[in-house]
Amino acid sequence: MKNDEHKMKRGLKSRHMQMIALGTSVGTGLFYGSAATIELVGPGIIVSYLLAGAFIFFVMRMLGEMSVHEPVSGSFSYFANKYWNGFAGYLAGWNYWFLYMIAGMAELSATAIYINFWLPDFPQWLTILICMVVIITVNLISVSFYGEAEYWASFIKITAICAMIIFGFYLIFTDMGPFPDNFSNLWKNGGFFPNGAWGFAASLAVVMFSFGGVDLIGITAGEAENPEKTLPRAINEILIRILIFYIGTMVVLMTLSPWQEVGMHGSPFVQIFSNIGIPAAANILNFVVLVASLSAYNGILYGTSRMLYGLSKNGHAPKIFSALSRRGVPMIGILVSAIVGIILVVMTYYFPKTIFMYLLAIVVAGLIISWFIITFTHMKFRIKFTRENRLDELHFKSLWYPYTNYFCILFLIAVVVIMTQIPDMLISIIVLPIWVVFIYLTYIFKVKKQ
Repeated sequence: MKNDEHKMKRGLKSRHMQMIALGTSVGTGLFYGSAATIELVGPGIIVSYLLAGAFIFFVMRMLGEMSVHEPVSGSFSYFANKYWNGFAGYLAGWNYWFLYMIAGMAELSATAIYINFWLPDFPQWLTILICMVVIITVNLISVSFYGEAEYWASFIKITAICAMIIFGFYLIFTDMGPFPDNFSNLWKNGGFFPNGAWGFAASLAVVMFSFGGVDLIGITAGEAENPEKTLPRAINEILIRILIFYIGTMVVLMTLSPWQEVGMHGSPFVQIFSNIGIPAAANILNFVVLVASLSAYNGILYGTSRMLYGLSKNGHAPKIFSALSRRGVPMIGILVSAIVGIILVVMTYYFPKTIFMYLLAIVVAGLIISWFIITFTHMKFRIKFTRENRLDELHFKSLWYPYTNYFCILFLIAVVVIMTQIPDMLISIIVLPIWVVFIYLTYIFKVKKQ
């Protein structure tokens, strides 16, 4: 099977793009991980998500400007290689691949936990194996089949969140007391920012990582039908989705109960619905989160295989990864990413947890690297087009260039500084330069070998 035998298919329709964008911008962390962040900042988490959401939106507009102009698989790795330098492209691609391999490990392990909620004695390894086979099959069939599967998985997740928000507001305005008394939980328990400025700053370093995976929209550019129309629409609606799902959810949670009590006993959603006499909430939420986890891994396998494809096309990975099946999917990339995922999951059962703290730290550091590369590469991209007087070729321009670029860079620097003051996150800051140096050494080795 030669590289030029087959071509990638533009099989992702507009509705697929919309739902993929929805699914990637709302993760499982919203259901379970929000409690720890609320403890840091209290009701002010609403502002935390607004600010972090603005950052992500600006970054995606930068990526969107480049992707709409040149819709290719490999996304920002391709652009970094073309408009910055070879190492930037190499770093962007391999950093993305590895960090999402680790994230995939976490999602696969989570599926076993969710299944054990109903079947306590069912072997976790068998759950993971079954999930792997299903997701691999979905990705190997065709990109349109992947898009369809992701569409319905994201549909379930998004529908559940919308139902929770609508029902939450129903409780606010009816069962929980008359307006506006029921909104008093937003400010009466120590204020809107009960832990002060530091609590708010610390929360930013946590909530921004809730948006990891949104950049998958850029990865889909090479296989999207009519990307000039579908990509801008998907990216522009990110901000709306953030407002509806993250902000709406937080308003409901912060209003229905004092912030100190949210998530003290499991998921905040389960806790609130159980308190009002809906015991089935735990089962419903477990199903939704299981689907969300499978959806996340489905997207991860898709994204990592396409990144390997893009790296191969740029000469940064073995040529075999650019080979396509008859259906136009990078079969080798899918299988290799899946095998590495299995190895990482197996390792969780045999190695100390401390080792995986370092791996998870790489994920956090890796996201910072990815977002910085996108922001800086976009500046290089725009400078080139300005010098060549080609700005009229750009049909989906980023907002308020270059000020949003400066904002995003300063925001990332601020987050890094904040993370140095948080013991649990300090390891990520230590790992960050080590990780970059390691990838650089592999790059130098590759160049010398050539």
